[in-house]
Amino acid sequence: MNAPIIENTRIKGDYFKLVFSAPEMARRAAAGQFTHIRIDRRQDRILRRPFSIHDTDPAAGTVTVVYKVVGRGTAALSELAAGSAVDALGPLGRAYTPPAPDQLPVAVAGGYGAAAMFMLTRKQPGVLLMGARSEADVILTERYREAGYEVRIATNDGSLGQKGFVTDLIPALVAENPGKRLFFYGCGPHPMLMALAKLLRTRGLDGELSVDHVMCCGVGACFGCVVKVNDPGSADGWRYARSCSEGPVFPLEDVYTE
Repeated sequence: MNAPIIENTRIKGDYFKLVFSAPEMARRAAAGQFTHIRIDRRQDRILRRPFSIHDTDPAAGTVTVVYKVVGRGTAALSELAAGSAVDALGPLGRAYTPPAPDQLPVAVAGGYGAAAMFMLTRKQPGVLLMGARSEADVILTERYREAGYEVRIATNDGSLGQKGFVTDLIPALVAENPGKRLFFYGCGPHPMLMALAKLLRTRGLDGELSVDHVMCCGVGACFGCVVKVNDPGSADGWRYARSCSEGPVFPLEDVYTE
C-alpha cells in the first residue's frame, strides 16, 4: 500500500523515527510484528526492507518505525520528507504473546531491538533491560520509563549504566524478584539472543525471542529467511522455519542455540 509519510526525523546519531499513515496496519499490528517497506523503485533496490513496528496510533491511523541508517537503503529512507510516501506491507509475522496478569514482563533489548517490544508496555508495567555498545546506541529508554517500565542499562564500554553485556543484568533482577513469574521478551543482535536463550534455559526461565534473518518476500513464499528451530520429532532434532511467517517471534523452547 502507498503510505504517506507524516514524520521522518532523527532521534539521535544514525537513529530515525518514521511515522506514516496506514489505518488498517495501525488497527491490526501487535508487538513483535513488522512492516515490509519498499523505499524506492531503482533497479539496485528492488527488495523490500523489514522494519519492526515500534508503535501505532489506531485513532490517527499511523504506524511508527524506528530505524538506524546502516546502508544505502536506509540512507535513502532517511532522506524522504513528510508528504512523500513509502510502499508498506503489514503487519507481518508472528507477534509476541501478551504477558499474563500475574507475570512481570522483562524486555531484553540489544540496540534498536528496543523498538520491537515497545507495544508490550500497553499491557502492564514491566522492566526494560537495555544493552548497547555505548551510550550512543541507547535509545527509547525515556519512552519506556514514561510508559511505566523500570529501565536498567548495560553498555559494552561502560559509558552508560553497568559495564558489560545486557545478559549480565538478569541475575540481579531474578534475585530481587523471588516468587514472581518473570517472562522474558528478547530482540537484538543474533549473538545476544543466543546468549540470552542459553542463560534463560540454564535458570529455568521462560520467554519469547525475535529471531530473524535477511528477508526477501516477507510473506513466507521464498524461503530466503529460514532459521534453525528445535524440532524433537526430526532426525537431527531441528528444522528450518521461515522467520518472516513462522516468526520472527519464537517461543524459547523452539530457539536453536547449538
